[in-house]
Amino acid sequence: MRWSSWLPVMLFAGAAAMAAPVRAQAETLPEFHLVLQNHQFAPATLKVPANTKFKVLVTNRNTTPSEFESADFNREKIVLPNSTITVFVGPLGKGTYKFFDDFNQTTTGELVVE
Repeated sequence: MRWSSWLPVMLFAGAAAMAAPVRAQAETLPEFHLVLQNHQFAPATLKVPANTKFKVLVTNRNTTPSEFESADFNREKIVLPNSTITVFVGPLGKGTYKFFDDFNQTTTGELVVE
């Protein structure tokens, strides 16, 4: 059998080997929770550690879709009704970063990075 016929197998094995550490790293990141209910974020202020990559789980308990968005930390993701999304953020320097629901822009919150 020629080496070229093994190429797809080697590429798949290499990709699988590289994906495992990324998956393990994502599972060990600090995790913070936001809930959208009555078109408000709870909590409205979320405190997170500085210089650390983390994930925010956003749960939408409204009957309409929302769009979690932040120009400050460059994220934008739709959250369907009665569902949860994961948003990877950081690392961020100390400060305050705004986020909002792009479908209902009066729904706002902030990350306080300490």
